Amino acid sequence: MNEMQLRFLARSENEVFARNAVAAFALLLDPTLSELSDVKTAVSEAVTNCIVHAYAGEEGWIEIVCRAEGNLLHIQVSDGGRGIADVQQAQQPFFTTLAGEERSGMGFTIMQTFMDEFFVQSRAGQGTRVVMSKALGQGAAAGNAR
Repeated sequence: MNEMQLRFLARSENEVFARNAVAAFALLLDPTLSELSDVKTAVSEAVTNCIVHAYAGEEGWIEIVCRAEGNLLHIQVSDGGRGIADVQQAQQPFFTTLAGEERSGMGFTIMQTFMDEFFVQSRAGQGTRVVMSKALGQGAAAGNAR
């Protein structure tokens, strides 16, 4: 098992850093280009959600923990922001609380589509935690994902 932890300010310019840092860590599992793209997209969506929804332009921290176990990459993205009032509703495609700001409401749907496992936990006023996993590399291709 190998693990990495990141902590950075919830600023839009840090989204690229987060995506690339997780991708660099994922390279240890020998992912295909498609798998690596899926991971980068899911991390981008999770971090963008923290920036846009959890803190809404205010200062705050985002934490990412990545763990590699066998051919599985586990990613946890957490914030200490405002939290989600109704997690089930927030996971519905096209649902957004910021309709006037040209948001698609597809962030959670994209994360769930590109990752093998996906879970959201949130408490109002305390933040949100997104947990995702994906089988990568030759082990995943051989059907040894779980």
